[in-house]
Amino acid sequence: MITITVTKESFLYNIYHMIKAFYPAKEITSKVDEKASHFVKIQFDEGEDIVYDFFDKKIIDKELYRQLVLKTKTTLPWGMLMGIRPTKLVTADILAGMTKEEIIKKLKNERFVSEEKALLAYEIAKREEEILKPLNLIDGYSFYVGIPFCPSVCSYCSFSSGEYKAHQDVVPGYLNMLCEEIKIKANQMKDQVLDTVYIGGGTPTALSVKELEKVLKCVKENLDLKKTIEFTVEAGRPDSITKEKLELLKEYGVGRISINPQTMRQKTLDLVGRKHTVEDTIQRFHEARELGFDNINMDLILGLPGETIEDVKETMKQIETLNPDSLTVHTLAIKRSSRLSKVETPAKIIEEMVDYSYQEARTMKLLPYYLYRQKNIGGNFENIGYAKVDKAGIYNILIMEEKQSIIACGVGATTKIKLKSKQVIDGKETNLIRKENVKSIKQYIERGKDQWL
Repeated sequence: MITITVTKESFLYNIYHMIKAFYPAKEITSKVDEKASHFVKIQFDEGEDIVYDFFDKKIIDKELYRQLVLKTKTTLPWGMLMGIRPTKLVTADILAGMTKEEIIKKLKNERFVSEEKALLAYEIAKREEEILKPLNLIDGYSFYVGIPFCPSVCSYCSFSSGEYKAHQDVVPGYLNMLCEEIKIKANQMKDQVLDTVYIGGGTPTALSVKELEKVLKCVKENLDLKKTIEFTVEAGRPDSITKEKLELLKEYGVGRISINPQTMRQKTLDLVGRKHTVEDTIQRFHEARELGFDNINMDLILGLPGETIEDVKETMKQIETLNPDSLTVHTLAIKRSSRLSKVETPAKIIEEMVDYSYQEARTMKLLPYYLYRQKNIGGNFENIGYAKVDKAGIYNILIMEEKQSIIACGVGATTKIKLKSKQVIDGKETNLIRKENVKSIKQYIERGKDQWL
């Protein structure tokens, strides 16, 4: 047991997640005590406590990291970086005129990032810069449409999505309100250039053909797609995809899709609640290719329960045979709202899996193009998107790097408005305004279209 006591709630975030990264299997409790004798106190069930009689985030992060390294005799691949977007730091330093050598040195010396991860962050930041160069990041925008339904809910999932069959009574009302929101927000952005469209979820293809067409038709009729360079639908679950749905996507101009196996080990699929077979994944992929889809992404998750490095090697072997245009490799992260309670795979094994997937992606001529991290991620590693040249998912970069306005529709969706210059909003200087939709499907429907006017 590890207990963290702080005098202010705002002190807790980095401290908790740094300790969790070093002690993933330990139970960690935290409490706020405004009258505590120390600003920060960390009590271990064995060994000496760590206390700070002051609070300076930068100093405490560094000192705590050093002390945890000494206590555990281990280091973290991303050092003391707890944020989700390491490439943002690198991009800022590039824009400030720093050289590659200076940036790598800074990450290693000031943030304790390993040289391998520092080089990876730099490589991806430079590739992102090249990919986004043709876009008008200030006057252009992207559009997101959220479908919060899946064929079944996976045990590791924490998204605001539910089983399609259990929600069929609210699907019509949800789609009606979704289309109202699309119409309103599309009209608000009619004078700006639409660069990318992304329909995600959930699993958009969990909808029936008729329901899916309703959404696609609404998008096509209300958004100006003439200059759009990427239109993605996250088909996702192989058990939700049919030839008829693929033909529908093609008819409405969708150019990029995802078909996500997560693993090619059937025993694991059954264990985590994926209601499809390995053969389903293979068949759906070939059907999409036969219909002319030339930009197909596949998602994998490393560190799923019971999986070994040999299982990952077999998965990568089958993926290589299919030859997708991009591959997103996630490291399992456990959220409180998921049914899984912890990452069971040891960090050393996850490291092997991450390194192997990195090398295999290169072998498949897939280059890393975007990267993000999550809280409680296995081994304190990362999620990486790999793609062939000219097949990178542009929306993925935009949503992570926050370089362009993204207008988001659907329950739980967050619109991000990129300002041309920084403004003081709610006492803070920022160039990004966030507007969140309600997370309840029932409230989303009941509030009506006035919630966006």
